[in-house]
Order: sequence, then structure tokens, then C-alpha cells
Amino acid sequence: MSAHSDSAAHGPTRLADYRPTDYLIDTVELDVRLDETTRVVSRLRLRPNPLGRAGAPLALDGGDLKPLRAVLDNQPLDLAEVATPERLTIAEPPRRAFTLEIETELDPAANTRLEGLYRSNNTWCTQCEAEGFRRITYYLDRPDVMAVFTTRIEASKEEAPILLSNGNRVEAGEAGPGRHYAIWRDPHPKPCYLFALIGGDLDSIHDEFTTASGRKVDLGIYVEKGKKHRAYYAMQSLIHAMRWDEFVYGREYDLDVFNIVAVSDFTMGAMENKGLNIFNDKYILAVAETATDADYARIESVVAHEYFHNWTGNRITCRDWFQLCLKEGLTVYRDQEFSGDQRSRAVQRISDVRALRAAQFPEDAGPLAHNVRPDTYREINNFYTATVYEKGAEIVRMLRALIGHDAYHAGMALYFERFDGKAATIEDFLSCFAEAAKRDLASFAQWYAQAGTPRLHVKGVHDAKAQTYTLTLRQETPPTPGQTTKKPLPMPIRIGLIGRDGAEIPMVQDEPWSAREAKFGVFELPGAERAIVFKNVPTPPVASVNRRFSAAVILEMDLSEDDLLLMMAHDSDPFNKWQAAQSLATRLMIRSTAAIRAGEMPEFSEKFAEALGRALEGYEGDPAFAAQMAALPSENDLARDIGCDVDPEAIFLARKALRDGIGRRLGQRLVTVYDKLHSDAAYSPDAASAGRRALRSACLDLYAAGNHADGADIALTQFQRATNMTDKMGALTVLSRLPTPTREKALDFFFRAHCQEPLITDKWFSLQATIPEPDTLARVKRLTKIHAFNIATPNRVYALIGAFANGNPLCFNAASGEGYRFVADLALEIDRVNPQVAARVLSAFRSWRNLEVERRAQAEQALKNVSDAPKLSPDLRDIVQRALA
Repeated sequence: MSAHSDSAAHGPTRLADYRPTDYLIDTVELDVRLDETTRVVSRLRLRPNPLGRAGAPLALDGGDLKPLRAVLDNQPLDLAEVATPERLTIAEPPRRAFTLEIETELDPAANTRLEGLYRSNNTWCTQCEAEGFRRITYYLDRPDVMAVFTTRIEASKEEAPILLSNGNRVEAGEAGPGRHYAIWRDPHPKPCYLFALIGGDLDSIHDEFTTASGRKVDLGIYVEKGKKHRAYYAMQSLIHAMRWDEFVYGREYDLDVFNIVAVSDFTMGAMENKGLNIFNDKYILAVAETATDADYARIESVVAHEYFHNWTGNRITCRDWFQLCLKEGLTVYRDQEFSGDQRSRAVQRISDVRALRAAQFPEDAGPLAHNVRPDTYREINNFYTATVYEKGAEIVRMLRALIGHDAYHAGMALYFERFDGKAATIEDFLSCFAEAAKRDLASFAQWYAQAGTPRLHVKGVHDAKAQTYTLTLRQETPPTPGQTTKKPLPMPIRIGLIGRDGAEIPMVQDEPWSAREAKFGVFELPGAERAIVFKNVPTPPVASVNRRFSAAVILEMDLSEDDLLLMMAHDSDPFNKWQAAQSLATRLMIRSTAAIRAGEMPEFSEKFAEALGRALEGYEGDPAFAAQMAALPSENDLARDIGCDVDPEAIFLARKALRDGIGRRLGQRLVTVYDKLHSDAAYSPDAASAGRRALRSACLDLYAAGNHADGADIALTQFQRATNMTDKMGALTVLSRLPTPTREKALDFFFRAHCQEPLITDKWFSLQATIPEPDTLARVKRLTKIHAFNIATPNRVYALIGAFANGNPLCFNAASGEGYRFVADLALEIDRVNPQVAARVLSAFRSWRNLEVERRAQAEQALKNVSDAPKLSPDLRDIVQRALA
């Protein structure tokens, strides 16, 4: 079985079964007539693949297609013999180059799956990754089949004055009364998942970019009518990304035009189709009155990510879907580095790790664990996961740390040169760095093949007589589904030593270190264990290990409370300074969780509160970093660290007790910082201004936790006077956590003011879904019935149901099991409309096995109810079977 086969029809797809395609497609000519009933004519120029099986049947993939005709070298084929909605098979195709013309009929308005060609607010739109092109026409729908596409689009001039596709527009004109056409040609061979088409009545903004070699590129962003004034920040982000990719990676853009289209119905975040990126509009639209600072940062990141795919994903694509991390993990790493250069690098690193720990660590620790490069899948849509994206990015980061900056960029240059225009594998990628760094990376490749998060155990021993300090590093990775035995992984561990006076201790080698270790303090752990001896250390230091989160591991290290407080105050590495605060807060809250379950009082630390207060008051250097220091680990973070027999209610109470205590202890000091950060200046989304607003919101949040009435008054005043969405949402978030009449009035006022703005309404949905109170489930159920909610719109589902299931552990994990039953039942309902969205919703159960016994039983029963339901989509069936396996 080949690695592109239809998983619903043929069972699991396995990497080990990959074989080259039997046929190649050199050119594709598409003629798409956009109407209520759309006709698509595809003219394929095929030839046998010398690497394929001689004389093999030609089997083209389809997806619920209605074939109208098929013609092979001008000879009509009998559709009853060759075509089904899922497949077009020619048993004995010519053993030479030949032409196949196929006509299909589509109903885009009825396509609620949002795969293939569909309508979004009267705009014709496509989404072809991973296997959506087969829902437009029959094709070899696999990424290693790369062809040159020419696309003719015809439509009503009134309904669709804008006609866009991949590449450069080569022709346009009249096509009869009231109709017109445009022809687009993409000169770069591409797999069909990168095909895109847009037809609609859209507004647009335009700009120009001059490449390093002097070529002019026309830039366009197309949005729904009346919203083009919200696209200018995205345009600037695109230009910054284009400059950055030239400067850092030497990558020039390669077409005459680059277009982005924002649509309101889109299952994913965005799609990197060659020359025509299609975006969920929440990652394009932003003005101060509608978007928060977080929205602006995300737009900057996502626009850059999709643009960077032009080289890491498009010019070089993946051979098969098992190599998905080759384009996604690498490109996430690139967009993280871009964002670090645009904003605070320390804050960006913390944000990256927060996202990894929130989504990927639980995935690695639960029934949905899988390799960064999976061995098998049933439904590829379910492998667009944090493991592929975020952990994939961490692997690239670790590779760079191990081989160094120069070897990394030499390896990337070699990769671009060697595999341009090709479909590559992880082995191809790593071979370039092995050659550039002149080292064997076979053991490093295990990062791609092995699931699970390694645990790094670190023990330090000081020898006063010898004045040496020995750090012993030992790694282990727990078993994961299908992988009981784990191999040690090479990892870069960045280390520093801090004296009791807070000063950095120079690291002097007492054993043969590599040149990089001696110079940069990045020590390689090549196997299961290593001891590192430092000399000239007269007194016991505090070891600052895994600085910058240099290795994607869970660090196990016996640091005292005083050690952590010292690091909070003096560690020169911002990440570990933040991590020390997180570790100490986690330690306190886990102890409080155990106390609460035992019927005792939760724990509080005056020393921790004081250290936190000093960090917030010393914000001048980087307010955004100080805001990160103020953010305690989440309930989900604590559940992950507890690991098993998790009681979400006890965790909630423990976290609440610490926040309340800090708010009371710091009291007026928080208000003083809050007041100092006030500004009457016009809103700007720049990083420095955003950092000040972030810290101001963090101070208000902590203060209100311990001073409810006064905090509510301050928040209400901020809400009423806010001139931008960041300040308004910051205040409303605080109010939403305080059960007062003021909350309901503010929420009602916010909705009435913004009910015509779906993206703002989504914020309102999410706020209410995450209120940690017993009646929140009833609130969420009521909200599913109002006119602003639509189960067929992914953004609404993610904002309300996704926020409840993933962002409200207290209510989702209610002891009664009501939260589980609600989400499971709704996943079944969504499955009839959009299976991909349903599968994402059900993925909220990824950590159910770690719960205490009664909740675990309730969650299991909810999953079994889904499993027993008739007519599950392959997407949802895959998730529930893996969850229960």
C-alpha cells in the first residue's frame, strides 16, 4: 500500500509502505467555472514514472466527486467502468506520455467540510491541505507528485470581480454577457495541496516589495468588504518577513505577485499556497478598536510563518505526509526566530515554551502521543498537532545549538540548493547538516522517531577541598503507546553557575570539553548519562541548567526554595529567571493541592510573594518580561506536573489561594505599578507599548484576585475608559472572574457594542466559557443557542467549545461528568458538519487517563459513547479510538 492511499477506505497508512508514485504529472490545466453548480475541467499531462511499477493501473484519488466525463488521449472513457465518487481507475493506461481530461461537478455552497472548493460569505475559496484537492477533481493527491499548474477561472463579474489563483496572472478578459475570466500560471512545480483559488467581491490593499536583486513584487491583501483598513498591519508584517528571510536565510521571493486572502470560514489558521496564501481572517484583521496586542503579535507571526513556507514547504516540499514536520517544524522555528527579532527575544522564548508545555507535553504524556515523524496514521488531518509543529521546531533549535550557528546556516544553504524543486525527507534534511558540521547525526534523528518527553535528572555535588563542582546529567523517557523501549537522545544543555552573592561564576574546565562547550556553555549529553566537572569553584553554587530551554525536556533538579529565589533575583538568563519563579510557584501549589485533598489549609510563601513584587517593580528594562514573571503556572500546567490521580478542583483551589495571597500581600504595590504604567498616548501595537500594557493588566489581575471589591472598581473604570481592545479585554477578563452584578452588566454591554463583529464576539464567547464557576456549563449551553453562535463556523466552535474544554479545567472536569458528556455530544453533532473541527474538539480528552479514578471513569464513558455512535467520520473515529486504545 502506498503512503498516499485513502485512509478511510484502506485502513492505516504506514511509512514503511511508502513507494514512489507509478505515474508523474508534468502539467495541469484547470478550467473552473464558478457558479452555484461549479464545473471543473482538468487536463493532465501524465507519464509513467521510471521509479514506479511498469504497467501498473492508474488510480486517481477522489472525494465525494460527481464525474461528468473522462477522456484519455481524445478517447472517451466509460464512467460506469472507471469512476466512483472516491476513485478514478484506468486499468491499463498507455506506457508512454498521455493526456487525461476529466470534468467534475461541485456544489461549493453545500461543502460544510471546508475542504476542496467551498463558499465563505459568498466567496469561492479552496483549502487543499492535506487531501482536499481530490474534492475538486480526480488526481494523484500526494505531495511527491509535482506539476506546473495553469488555471483558468470564469465567473460572474458581479458575484466575483476578483479572480485569483497561484502564480502570475497571464491573461484576463470577457467571457460572455456579464462574465469574465482570468488565467494564472505558476511556473514552479508544486503538489496539488498547494493549489488555491479565490473568486469573490472583495476589498483589497496593495503595496510593493523590491527584492535584494532588484525585482519588483506586487503585494495584495484581499478581505471582505468594509474591512480593508484592518489589513495594513498584516501588510507591514509581510514586508518585514520578506526582508528578514532575505537577510537571515538569503531567500528571495520568486514570483511577480504575492497575494493573501482572508476569509471568515477556515478550519485551520492559514495556508501557504504558492503565491496565494489563504488565511482565517482572525490572523489578518486588526485595528486598535478590534484587536488586542496578542492579536497583533499573532498576526505578525502567522503572516511570517506562511510566507516563510515559500521556501520551507513550497520550493522544497515533503515527500509524503509522514514528513509533515519537515515543513511545519522547520517553519515554526523560523517564525519564532523572526518574532524574537521583532519583539523581546526573552519573552518570545518563554511564549514558545509555554505553548509547548500547554499543548505538546500533555500530548506526549497521553494516549494521543506520537512521533514527530509518525510511523502510521489513519487520518492525516489529525496529525497537524503540537508534536509536529512545536516539538518539530524545538528539534531544529536543538540541532542548531549542537552544531553551532555557522554549521546550521551552511546546512540550510545546502538544503535549499540541493532540494529546491523536490519533495524531501527528514533524512535529506539532516544529511545537509551532517555534511556542513562534519558529524554523524544518526543518533540525533531519533528525536524524530521517538515519542515522549525526556526527563533530565540533574544532581550537583560540590567538593570544598578540591574546589570542584560536579554536575551529573541523566536522561530517561517514559514509555508511550506503541513504544515501550526508549533510546537516549543527544541533547544540548546550556549551563551557568551562580554564586551565593548572585554573581556569575566563570566556568573553568576540569576535563576535555569541546570548543563550543568551553566557549558557549552548551554541553552535549550524547547518551544516557554524563558528569561535568567544573574547577575553581570555592563555594557551592546554584546551577542554572537548560538555559533558554536549550533542550525540550522536563528538568528534574533538587533546588531549594532559597536557590530558586536566588535565581529569580540574579540569574543572567531571562528564561531561567522566569523558570525559577514558575518552579517555586508550582512547588507551592502542588503542596497546597495535596493539603486541600487532605482537608488542610493551602500553603503560602511570603518570600515568594516578596520576590515577585520586586520583579514587578523592577520592570523598566522589559515590562513584557515582568508580565511573564507575574503569570503563575496554569491549572493545566499543574495537572501535567502532578501527572496522575489529578484532582482538578483541588488544583483550582490551590492556585486560587496563592493568587489571592499574592494579591493581598502585594496590594498597594501592584496598584502603584499599575498607575505608573498608565499612558494617554495614542495606541500603538509596537512591542514596547504592548509590554507596558501587558504588565499593567497582570498587576490588575493579581490585585483583583486578593482585593475583589476594589479590584472590580478599578477594572470597571478601565473598561469604561479604554480606547483600545487590549485595555478593554484586560479589564473585562478581570471582571469576568469576579462573581458580581458588575460582571454581567459589563459582558452584556460588550456584546451589544460588538455583536456585529464576529471576531470580537469570539473573545466574548471565550471569556464566558472560561469562568471557573459551577454554572458555567449552563452558561455555555445557553450561548450555543444564540444567533451569534454557529456550529458550522470553526472560529465560533473554537472560541466557545474549545475554550471551555481546553481552558476551563475546573468545569470541563466537573466531578459529575457533565462537562465530558457535553463536549462529547457536541463533537458528534459537529462531526456531521465538519469532521476536522469535531476531531479537534474531542482532542480535549487527551489527558483523561491522568485523572483521579471517578473522573477518569466519567471521561472514559463519554469517549465510549462517542465510539459507539453510528456513522463517525474517519477523523473523529481515529481520535476516539486512539484515546481509548
